[in-house]
Amino acid sequence: MKIKFLVFLSFSFLLFACHRKSIPSGEGNIVTETGYASFYSDSFDGKPTSNGEIFRQNKLTAAHKKITFGTNVKVTNLSNNKSVIVRINDRGPFVSGRIIDLSKTAAKQIDMIDAGVAKVRIEYRRKL
Repeated sequence: MKIKFLVFLSFSFLLFACHRKSIPSGEGNIVTETGYASFYSDSFDGKPTSNGEIFRQNKLTAAHKKITFGTNVKVTNLSNNKSVIVRINDRGPFVSGRIIDLSKTAAKQIDMIDAGVAKVRIEYRRKL
């Protein structure tokens, strides 16, 4: 009787230990960061970004130090709650305390042009 119980217990443990939660392809964890955003100066328009694209101020793009190129990121200006979705295509910003650099068009959509720098929350789905 004791041996049957131990066999059952061992089998049950093995069965549950091998089970993994399935996550549909293309989904991942939502990541949120809070910090300061700035926007590109006009002098960068027409120059190559870190991923090789030509930077254009009129596109909804941004730079981040670590987020994978091509990731869509929701940026919310915390002073007015306006949001914009941008695509990461560059690295930066390289100024202490800043977490994202936006194109001028993206910065206009969240009304941060006059301030130059705004406290923002960024949200994106980490790819698995």
